[in-house]
Amino acid sequence: MCEQMLVEHCSPTLAGLKTGSLVLIRYRDSSELTADLRDINRRLRPKGLRTVPLRYRNGTALIYAYRPSRLAKDLKDAAAAGALRALGYDAGDPEGAVAQLSRRVKLSESFPHEIGFFLGYPPDDVLGFMRSGGGSCKLTGYWKVYGDVESALESFRRYRKCSEVYNSCYRLGRSIEQLTVSC
Repeated sequence: MCEQMLVEHCSPTLAGLKTGSLVLIRYRDSSELTADLRDINRRLRPKGLRTVPLRYRNGTALIYAYRPSRLAKDLKDAAAAGALRALGYDAGDPEGAVAQLSRRVKLSESFPHEIGFFLGYPPDDVLGFMRSGGGSCKLTGYWKVYGDVESALESFRRYRKCSEVYNSCYRLGRSIEQLTVSC
């Protein structure tokens, strides 16, 4: 179940097109979910992918699937690093930043606006969202676009196509290891 949800909701990250993705997974037994995530991490870590629960709430777990190497690169962006530093993050420590994000997610009913930096969204768009509180964007798709619309449209198209292909391949029997690109 966990594996299927990851393919359904995180295909662009599995394919190496995107830094990270989020998926909300319902569970009955937290120890079973923990075992599933541990197994997935064991199998996908050699391919450069990691999954971590950001929070558990009301029988659901919010799972962050991400590429640590890409996250480290994304957090080095001057705009992203500056915005994260202002919020108390150490952008030079990606694992610590993920732990800080998890703490902030657990304390909030909604997502902290800076989460876009962890998902590979363009810094201009994350900063635009943070400044406007989510209003007055140029385009809405996988994220709200405040900057380069053409580039965002191309990313949205690639993400949609990737998700279609990955879900079809998974239904036809390809494993999550086969679908996860090494990065």
